[in-house]
Amino acid sequence: MIVGLTGGVSSGKSLVAGELKRLGARIIDADEIAREVTCPGKPAYNDIVKEFGSGVLSPDGQINRKALGAVVFSDYEKLRRLNEITHPGIMREIVLRLSLFGEKYPGELLILDAPLLIEVGLHKTMDRVIVVYADEDKQIERLKKKDNLSDDEALKRIRAQLPLSKKREYADFVIDNNGNVEETLKQVKDVYLKLKG
Repeated sequence: MIVGLTGGVSSGKSLVAGELKRLGARIIDADEIAREVTCPGKPAYNDIVKEFGSGVLSPDGQINRKALGAVVFSDYEKLRRLNEITHPGIMREIVLRLSLFGEKYPGELLILDAPLLIEVGLHKTMDRVIVVYADEDKQIERLKKKDNLSDDEALKRIRAQLPLSKKREYADFVIDNNGNVEETLKQVKDVYLKLKG
């Protein structure tokens, strides 16, 4: 069974993915793939540097995701352009890993952890969809703490994705992550048992 896991920025998706993995699910992490396809020497890396300049690089030559985020989240056109550069490579790798999964791990539960699962239409290929939900105020609070962003910067990142209220409409399961960690983990376990049952 292949299950799509999505949510919004700082909604708690990583917490949920980590717990699902701990419980025994296998994970394909779209963010990890995004980092792989934007490594130095990869076509997307060269295109990003050409498009956005060397100001988005760390001293070691890697893409500085925070610097790139500051550029693209303040300008929708630049974000669209970044997605045009990175999405084809990310999608190719996801499709490849999904196709190999059934052969490699028959009968196991696979979670595709992808922030833009619904935006890019991948949800249509999933057996089930889990949406991790948190109120916008919670997302802002967590983003400010995690990435040291202003209210305005946090809001721009949240608003760059499909609203969580809309994502919920595509969900087979919604995990509410407004409470404490224990409450969230309990919901994750319940969902995991339903998926395995």
